Amino acid sequence: MRVVNWPGERARVVDRSVVTLGVFDGVHVGHRALIRQVVAAARRRSCSSVVVTFDRHPAAVLSDQVQPAITSLQHRLRLFRSFRVDLCVVVAFSPEVANMQAVEFARVVFGGLLGAELLILGFDCRFGRGRVGGVELCRKLRGELGWQVDTVTPVEVNGEPVSSTAVRKAVLDGRLELAERLLGRSFSLYGTVIPGSGRGAAIGYPTANLDLHNETLPPDGVYASWAFADGQPLPAVTSVGRRPTFHHESDAPRVVEVCLLEGGRALYGHDIEVQFVRFLRGQRRFANAKELQAQIARDVVAARAILTEPPPGPRGQ
Repeated sequence: MRVVNWPGERARVVDRSVVTLGVFDGVHVGHRALIRQVVAAARRRSCSSVVVTFDRHPAAVLSDQVQPAITSLQHRLRLFRSFRVDLCVVVAFSPEVANMQAVEFARVVFGGLLGAELLILGFDCRFGRGRVGGVELCRKLRGELGWQVDTVTPVEVNGEPVSSTAVRKAVLDGRLELAERLLGRSFSLYGTVIPGSGRGAAIGYPTANLDLHNETLPPDGVYASWAFADGQPLPAVTSVGRRPTFHHESDAPRVVEVCLLEGGRALYGHDIEVQFVRFLRGQRRFANAKELQAQIARDVVAARAILTEPPPGPRGQ
């Protein structure tokens, strides 16, 4: 999948395309249905499938009520690739972009940059100043720009339309089975491995510490998980929390530490995705490192009993 940034790219990127637009935070089952439709339509027309997304949630610019993303931009791009999308346009959302008239945005991006011949938009898609752009506006521009416009109906789970808000709440509440149904995949975190304190290695269980690029965390605890490094699933125990055995301060930062059950991987600087399979236990403070070491050994045994079959990697089908 090719990635281009806008504003920045001025020349036409593709001659003919099928295009969709959205933040796609979480890339949940509704998003997946939409993107699958874009890819399938582009293949039928022998043209390029294109996803237009944003480098940050527009709310980060338009209001002060900013929540962590379910999936960072890097994570979304990884998931888009799994759908075999040909091109992703990343819009740097700024006050200038926010103030752009919807008609101008449609003409410049969908028409001029992408040569769109078909737009497939979510039922609630909005863009442009005042969020006046959407399906109806794009249909009004059909005579001028020559494209067709389709829309998709919302996907429902438990009788309710799936939304990023519902996914985020499920994750924050620790309802990972519900989150999996809403996402159509296991809930996961995606980040870069950075150096940690080295305490895990000192007690025989080295961990990979993740820089998550501002993703929503599940409740503190220890989880059986799969870590995807270079596309290969590796069984792991993942800890989310403030490491209470070593950090007694209530405002200590929350960290994500991944202990690979097979070990033997040098991961510093690598981007890995961690799929959460099952909650094992809550965080607790141990009297000393020896007690913690014994508990981690029990966590590893419990995780091995759960992680018996490697999962499929992130995929769009």
